[in-house]
Amino acid sequence: MNKNILYATLLYIIGQSMVWFQSNGQFMWPFFKKYPLFIALAGIPISYLFIQGTRMSYSGFGTLWPGRMIGFAVGVIIFSILSQYFMNESINTKTMLCLMLAVGIICIQIFMK
Repeated sequence: MNKNILYATLLYIIGQSMVWFQSNGQFMWPFFKKYPLFIALAGIPISYLFIQGTRMSYSGFGTLWPGRMIGFAVGVIIFSILSQYFMNESINTKTMLCLMLAVGIICIQIFMK
């Protein structure tokens, strides 16, 4: 695997994790609920991570679509993991199937020529 693709995936993981906390922190911490506009400012560094991830992905693949698919699939996986860990939301059959599809999307984009 190309190092740019690996770095792009890492940036997507970090960005998706930050988005999860930015959006769902309001259910865990009063500060997030009380100051949503301040929390919205976190969107600036998050956007920068996604911009750099897209740049690296494009550099690694040569097209936009694979990076978009990987970013989407990483988002599904990160959302599921963090929702289960922090919000005690169980992973039911439907969610498990979606996670398997997300892993499949990543594998198709990385390994299929």
